[in-house]
Amino acid sequence: MKLLELFGILFFCGLLSPSQGVLSGLSCAVSPEAMQKVLSDAVIQNGLLQKHLQGLLLPNIMGEEGPLNSPTSITGLRLVRVRLPRLSVALLPGIGVQLAIAARLDLSGNCLVGLLSELIDVSVDVTITANIKCTNFELGAVQVVVDDCLCILGAVKIKILSGLLSLSVNDIVLNELTATLPSLLCPVINIVINLVNIQLLGALNAVLPVGTVGTIHYQLASLPFTSGLFLGLDLDGSVQQVGGSIIPHDSYASALPPLLDRLLVLGLRQSFLNAILSLLIQVQPQTFTCTPEAFSGAKQLQEAIMTLFPAGCSSCSVTSPLSIRVELFGNPLILLEDNRATVELSVMIQVFTERLDGSILSLLLLKADLGLNVRVSVAGRSLVLALSLG
Repeated sequence: MKLLELFGILFFCGLLSPSQGVLSGLSCAVSPEAMQKVLSDAVIQNGLLQKHLQGLLLPNIMGEEGPLNSPTSITGLRLVRVRLPRLSVALLPGIGVQLAIAARLDLSGNCLVGLLSELIDVSVDVTITANIKCTNFELGAVQVVVDDCLCILGAVKIKILSGLLSLSVNDIVLNELTATLPSLLCPVINIVINLVNIQLLGALNAVLPVGTVGTIHYQLASLPFTSGLFLGLDLDGSVQQVGGSIIPHDSYASALPPLLDRLLVLGLRQSFLNAILSLLIQVQPQTFTCTPEAFSGAKQLQEAIMTLFPAGCSSCSVTSPLSIRVELFGNPLILLEDNRATVELSVMIQVFTERLDGSILSLLLLKADLGLNVRVSVAGRSLVLALSLG
């Protein structure tokens, strides 16, 4: 069962309070470093920012005078390359996330000085800072708002083929970029962040199959929240059997351990795991046949039964094989303790034999409570519970 499959692009998850009246089972806290890596992958490494900056076109720049007192105009100034983009994340407690993107933009256009026209190349360092808030939660979805977007220009380098570049041209270009770039770049950031939000909501509203016996449905339960140390959100989870019935589980508040040097702390409720185990551990009754040669105690057991109950076993033969039937009784329960997990499993064990006339004679019926040790690990994006008899 790939219980962690949704973490392909999920970078945060949270804790649901029982007062909200929603079944929950998944809680976690994620560090800013982990969020920064996932956002950097989504925005920078996957080329989302570069893609939406392509074709960025700046307004024409008109100057009063250039070299030799000739009027200067710069037209067709467009973005040709985004270099060295870097992304960083900071948390704003009670507000949201502050996103900062630093990059170098290479622009190219035409520069007309008097009657002389030539290419002009402009390289400018920019830092875009935006506060990201979530609002309008409804049916597992939230609206992302980019607030207080600020674009700061750094070093600006201008080059034209002839090299006839005056201080006035530098000033004209710098003033125009300072005035126009924020109004062009901030809407792009808004588009990119909303696309990332759609991707994340897709991961947070997922139906995961549990073999062929049922499904687990995760959905965002409320607005995300931030503290000074981590970002979280509430998830509800329902465990559903094939056929439509939902396995109930309790919801209660619990505190997660501090992140310390960890990027992610993930917690699963004991009651939520019990609901999942009810799906996973659905063992069909198993029957084992034991001949006297294969099971050294079978002959002695049959002889003892006939001695105690001669009337009930008058048609038995000591050479007829014994059979053992094991059947799951009730639902399994997982118990979580400090540094330890166990599964309590109840089974019915029936020892029986077949009479010569074909009827079944039950010799022993026993209810056994088994304690299974649990070793928990994460392999790939799957949660693995390895059970062994304690």
